[in-house]
Amino acid sequence: MSKYRAVFLEEAAEHLEEMSRGLLELERDPARAEAIDLVFRMAHSIKGMAASLGYDPITEVAHRLEDRMQGARSAGRVEAEDLALLFKGLEGLEALLAAVRDAGQAPPADPWLLHALAAPLGPPKKKALSPR
Repeated sequence: MSKYRAVFLEEAAEHLEEMSRGLLELERDPARAEAIDLVFRMAHSIKGMAASLGYDPITEVAHRLEDRMQGARSAGRVEAEDLALLFKGLEGLEALLAAVRDAGQAPPADPWLLHALAAPLGPPKKKALSPR
């Protein structure tokens, strides 16, 4: 298993670098389709690799990032409010991978991060005030 873990960690680190590069591109141009697709693909790849090795917390965070990027694909852009959350997701994956590297297993994913990544895209809609 340690052989597979080493390969996973090496490939996942490369994917995280690409994901970081894509997010930095989206900071400059939130509608850059190539960057949206890149981040989506990297999250998808990490999800699949983690699932095959039973790293469920990594699978879960990567899946939520993938879903979030699918929403950005549909919208044709990443909203500024969502970009900070995507960077948090990247940091969360980095922390989980570090735990696998150091301890051989991933701790549970941050519940706040999972909830935030599952929330609707963009800023919350303001409710209209009801007449009195």
